[in-house]
Amino acid sequence: MSEVTELPERESMEFDVVIVGGGPAGLTAAIKLKQINPELSVVVLEKGGEVGAHILSGAVVDPIGVDKLLPGWRDEEGHPFNTPVTADHFLVLGHSGSVRLPNFAMPPLMNNHGNFIVSLGNVCRWLGTKAEELGVEIYPGFAGSEVLYDDNGAVIGVATGDMGIEKDGSPGPAYTRGMALLGKYILVAEGARGSLAKQLIKKFKLDEGKEPAKFGIGLKELWQVDPAKHKLGLVQHSFGWPLDMKTGGGSFLYHLEDNTVAVGFVMHLNYKNPYLSPFEEFQRFKTHPSIRGLFEGGKRLGYGARAITEGGWQSVPKLSFPGGALLGCSAGFVNVPRIKGSHNAMLSGMLAAEHVAEAIAAGRANDELIAYENAWRSSEIGKDLKRVRNVKPMWSKLGTIGGVMLGGLDMWLNTIFGGWSPFGTWKHGKTDAASLEPASKYTPIAYPKPDGVLTFDRLSSVFLSNTNHEENEPVHLIVKDMGLQKSSELEVYAGPSARYCPAGVYEWVEEPNGSKFVINAQNCVHCKTCDIKDPNQNINWVPPQGGEGPVYQNM
Repeated sequence: MSEVTELPERESMEFDVVIVGGGPAGLTAAIKLKQINPELSVVVLEKGGEVGAHILSGAVVDPIGVDKLLPGWRDEEGHPFNTPVTADHFLVLGHSGSVRLPNFAMPPLMNNHGNFIVSLGNVCRWLGTKAEELGVEIYPGFAGSEVLYDDNGAVIGVATGDMGIEKDGSPGPAYTRGMALLGKYILVAEGARGSLAKQLIKKFKLDEGKEPAKFGIGLKELWQVDPAKHKLGLVQHSFGWPLDMKTGGGSFLYHLEDNTVAVGFVMHLNYKNPYLSPFEEFQRFKTHPSIRGLFEGGKRLGYGARAITEGGWQSVPKLSFPGGALLGCSAGFVNVPRIKGSHNAMLSGMLAAEHVAEAIAAGRANDELIAYENAWRSSEIGKDLKRVRNVKPMWSKLGTIGGVMLGGLDMWLNTIFGGWSPFGTWKHGKTDAASLEPASKYTPIAYPKPDGVLTFDRLSSVFLSNTNHEENEPVHLIVKDMGLQKSSELEVYAGPSARYCPAGVYEWVEEPNGSKFVINAQNCVHCKTCDIKDPNQNINWVPPQGGEGPVYQNM
């Protein structure tokens, strides 16, 4: 906006607790706060147009979190945990065949017995109704765009984004100033690579002394398949083809109710080859002889993509800062080998809520919740993450075969010895951005053209995500230095943004006066991959107007 001084004053609202993010962590924290003290005023900001709209996960859920939060949920009607896991398969894929690993060889924590296959978006919608029944105020369609501080530098609130801004940054005819939501404590539960969490981590140096944050990109499709091929409750994970043995990643097939199957592909974002495309590798995966038969005669219903935190135990930043705390995937609580994070997100929401409620009861406000920071490593979350701490760095350093074998041994040893291993704790090393290597070291990859039946292009996929952004608004993908984008991203790395983005947001277009970097922001599914993988950290993802982005259904 050109004349900030001409903007009207923000209206403000005061609460005991302001929670940014209506995912499992944020909603659980809200519910737990009201369970402890019904008199507390609690508000949840959700940037999606409805609770669950931006939630994307596999998902197989360990019910430890929901059991602890809502002990009687299994006896209720209308809950979304409809598909218990009935079978667990682990496959190693070669180019033309596969080998199933015996279940007895897998570490016990990889066992999915007692877990549920769900739509995590529907779980969040259900948790949202539970929160509202307790008196929590939920504001969908409002993105937290700015952290508010007091004169001492403590966090006292967040501001929602202004609405109705024109493309040039000026207030348009439908302009509405954002609101300031003030609280005694601010809990940030935005999910992986959240924009406010990123600011807070930098300002308060919460990552000082920690290993770099690590991420993967998860791509998912929802299919309706031939009933004769459907196996209700089957969970199948695989690794290997189409990725080479130096590139980390894997896939999943989850058989839900109504003859639907969630198929997904996770690729670690520390890959080196700038010509790799996670989206194209996902499409290739579906053509494997052991996989493609499931989808013959089926119909694709949905598509989405999302960054996943993968740093684990070593990379979790300090959780507390003056005035608030980080929860869930904003803290990096995903258990990578289990491909699960919602249970730890819920546990962190409850743990934070307990410490916030205790602080408010003691008359405190806007100070540091250091007890929460001190508690998590000895909690169920810490015990869960510590046992798998070496799986990701071993895979990254030793490749798929060596890394998976040694990582499996390390998990067994950690299970037997209660978190101890002779391998100690390995380090991650580089950031995902720094792992990318110049294009001169590699050969371009000729991916097969989509057939429109089993494999698809990006634009038809984005259509299924129900993504929408106003065209006449500022681009929410901020390129800090366009010259650097051309001299490095294009000329050194051959324009990997056009390949790592799973939604066709970025492209290099040849014009008479040279290459032009085009940003199709309306396609963005808010996966944050560009914010993570750009080799120069030259792209900054910020929230668009509230309510915009994907509207995932049953994802």
